[in-house]
Amino acid sequence: MNTAELSKEQAVLRAMRKTLGNVVRDVTPLGGRPNPLTGDTIQDIKDCFALISERERELAELLDFDQAKPYYKDGEQPNAQVISFVKPARE
Repeated sequence: MNTAELSKEQAVLRAMRKTLGNVVRDVTPLGGRPNPLTGDTIQDIKDCFALISERERELAELLDFDQAKPYYKDGEQPNAQVISFVKPARE
């Protein structure tokens, strides 16, 4: 598989995850109402999310992509300085 094919697969997985999440959000009942989904369907949705996540991890490894660090399309990291917000001690 080349990088373009892997990127296309990542886009498909991202769209599937987003769509499945929106479906779950749309059918989630409000306060005390019964859930329209059966227990088996809920488990199948959880399994789908797990499969999507697993494949995304595999693709990240194939592309040598570190998921712990943010990815910027232009390749440049933003310049930022860490500022400490510590209250001065009272005397």
